[in-house]
Amino acid sequence: MCNPTEHFERHSLQSIDGISFKLKRAYDFNFLNEYGTVFRAYDDQDSGNICFGTEKNGRRYFIKFAGAPTERYNGDPADAIARLKAAVPVYSELHHENLIELVDARAVGGGFAMVFKWAPGDCMGRMYPAAHQRFMQLPTRARLTVFRDILNFFEYIAAQSYVAIDFYDGSVMYDFESGRTTICDIDLFRKQPYTNDMGRMWGSSRFQSPEEFQLGVVIDEVTNVYTVGATAFALFGGYHRTREYWQLGDQPFEVATKAVSDARSQRQRSIRQLREEWETAL
Repeated sequence: MCNPTEHFERHSLQSIDGISFKLKRAYDFNFLNEYGTVFRAYDDQDSGNICFGTEKNGRRYFIKFAGAPTERYNGDPADAIARLKAAVPVYSELHHENLIELVDARAVGGGFAMVFKWAPGDCMGRMYPAAHQRFMQLPTRARLTVFRDILNFFEYIAAQSYVAIDFYDGSVMYDFESGRTTICDIDLFRKQPYTNDMGRMWGSSRFQSPEEFQLGVVIDEVTNVYTVGATAFALFGGYHRTREYWQLGDQPFEVATKAVSDARSQRQRSIRQLREEWETAL
């Protein structure tokens, strides 16, 4: 087991405007003053990014920064910077009512920052237990609306010839007051045609198709059919893929089960087909 004292000594606890966050060692974030007062920090990422919520002149922003020695990232900060820079064209080209909106992107503070309009809400992901539990306790009708928003977003990106990589429950935010769904992380989405050049790709294994573990295979819309099917089980099956935990009828269960088939040939051939089968099943 890890010695708690040793664990603490390996890390640096910093604070800005009274908001604390953890790093492997101290880093100068004075450049954040340009974006106002920090009211929130997200330091529990394994991507090499650290994120902040700031407020200036009554406007709120979400800032994603690469270059700092974040606690859970064991790679080279230069690689994190390169990945964040590569995400700029993705956010610049894709525009959807449920997608967080990019405001600015530039080199700053010895790294690279992307600045977005603040999207109110809480993350569906299990890395935020309190928000996740509250989300999963939403009425079925509300979660069906979230899933419909996700389906519509995936159908949109397919029409733009994009494929979703590293989409999982942590990519989804929900505003409990307005009922609005926000997709907050599409950094690794890529234009098609795209081929797996990593082997085990970025992402949560619960949402990844078999081809996302196989070097040299095509990653495409049928891959994303699997991703969306896995999302259905996250929303209505407690992440389990058996009828025992499923909260909807048999027909929606069969549609979702088809979507997460290990064999590509057994899945729906497009997000549109998946959406149509889902709506018919409901």
